[in-house]
Amino acid sequence: MGKRLSQTLLRWLWKSAVGLVGLSIFFVILFRFVPIYITPLMLLRCAEQLAEGKNLQLQHHWVSIEAISKNLLLAVICSEDQTFLHHFGFDLKAIEHSFAVSDQGTKRLRGASTISQQTAKNVFLYPGRSWIRKGLEAYFTVLIEFCWSKKRILEVYLNSIEMGNGIYGAEAASRYYFKTGSRNLSRAQAAAIAAILPNPRQYSASQPNPYMKSRIAWISGQMSRYGTVQFE
Repeated sequence: MGKRLSQTLLRWLWKSAVGLVGLSIFFVILFRFVPIYITPLMLLRCAEQLAEGKNLQLQHHWVSIEAISKNLLLAVICSEDQTFLHHFGFDLKAIEHSFAVSDQGTKRLRGASTISQQTAKNVFLYPGRSWIRKGLEAYFTVLIEFCWSKKRILEVYLNSIEMGNGIYGAEAASRYYFKTGSRNLSRAQAAAIAAILPNPRQYSASQPNPYMKSRIAWISGQMSRYGTVQFE
């Protein structure tokens, strides 16, 4: 009886695992073609607002990558992941550097998480630092790198990333901070939006503090050195 129960449980677990993998592949392929209007993080932030008794705020306007200023494409790549167009989802040098710093007992460096990893986390997962969540992030990163183009990954990233309290994506951020559409962003405005990404709920792109001004200056310099963003 015990052996039969164990076999039944193993079969159920196997079928469940296969089903979840199949479902994940289905959504990754689906999101290669259709706009993504809602993400787990958006829902979580809405729940937090309601739990805290705040007014519900969710600003998100999906636009195609062609409707986003090339200045912003360049700014986020320079700010977040300068090897984005060349790696397969993971920046191994940045990961190695992050572990080295961690071993020394100093603060964890930003930069080990690529645009692809951030996209996988934002679209398919929830915030957190558990090894299970990190493993799922790696899994979805591989999937989107295999199924999507770099252009699509950046398009989804720029439409789903949190850019303020209840502000998601390039278009909503452009309207909120600079009262203009994302296609009209100047280099300075694009650098300012990219500069808030380490903590978008704390920093402001339109009212930068001294730290933000230094980040904007650094990003602007990197943009001048990087050149243009060219997809294959």
